[in-house]
Amino acid sequence: MKLVYTHENLTLVATVANHLRQNDIDVIIKNQYAAGGAGQLAPIETWPEIWVVDDRDCLRANQLVEELNKDSNKPQWQCQNCNEMNDATFDYCWRCQHDSHQ
Repeated sequence: MKLVYTHENLTLVATVANHLRQNDIDVIIKNQYAAGGAGQLAPIETWPEIWVVDDRDCLRANQLVEELNKDSNKPQWQCQNCNEMNDATFDYCWRCQHDSHQ
């Protein structure tokens, strides 16, 4: 088994794990309940981790994680209708539901 991803946000880790599973990569999440140990452990040691079960899947898993990270680094966009700033992953303005492609 090899570690392929860790982050302080369990929801984000679970999302990445689900994406890997949807691409037929068997993974387990470790430390998902370790947050209670923060204080006695270094905070980063309590972060949830994704481990690939079959080492042969590591390269592909790392590529999939990298693709997800590229999407999360896209810049925000400003709605032309209400001027609200929106996350790059939104296709519609969260405030007024205006289409970002118009």
